Amino acid sequence: MKFIAVLLFLTTTVSAQITQFIYQPKNEEKPIPIMQSGSIIDAGNKSVTLAALYSFLLPGMGELYVGNYSTGKYFTATEGLLWMTLIGFDRYGTWVRNDARDYAVQHAGILLIGQDDQYFVDIGDYASVQDYNTDMLRKRDLAKLYDERYPVGWNWDSKLNREHYRDLRVSSDQAFNNVSFVIAAIGINHLVSAVNAVLSARSHNNNIQTSSSIDINTRVIGGINNPQGIMISLSKCF
Repeated sequence: MKFIAVLLFLTTTVSAQITQFIYQPKNEEKPIPIMQSGSIIDAGNKSVTLAALYSFLLPGMGELYVGNYSTGKYFTATEGLLWMTLIGFDRYGTWVRNDARDYAVQHAGILLIGQDDQYFVDIGDYASVQDYNTDMLRKRDLAKLYDERYPVGWNWDSKLNREHYRDLRVSSDQAFNNVSFVIAAIGINHLVSAVNAVLSARSHNNNIQTSSSIDINTRVIGGINNPQGIMISLSKCF
């Protein structure tokens, strides 16, 4: 009963506590950055669309725009490594392919006159153009016949040299296949970075909205046994 009686004569104390305040002069265009977890974070809202676009064009740039390059730098580094890998595979494949075709010129008697890729597969599978045409006739696949006359025709000087040529050609094809996988990985890196930039932008904007909210806390002054009033604490972050 004593506690209820005291509550009837409570005096309420209101204290506004400013837990965080960022001042931005009107004559300045750029907001003051805040240091958080080793990253520079812009105090203003960030466009989710721009963040996604920047990272889709160049992985990590959307995170840099948001102020979360601590994660974005890994996407940028991955992009650089993937491009170096792609260039390496492409140059290696081109070098081995040219070496294989030059080898066929020397040991199979062909002339490089702009044949398609299938032609260079066929000359590695058959010892001569006559053997190839005989097999096509047996399969009744007349559309694939080659003119047996020079320079389209071929005749390997040894089985060992033909097999060496075929190994070179296969190595070249594998390198170019790896290029395709790296291109796919580059696309995935762009997409994942764009998604991460969107999440970073949303998290950044949500943090700003949360920091601008008002928290209301209450506590009894004097304790439960001897209450003297209630303190209402308003916490606002700007």
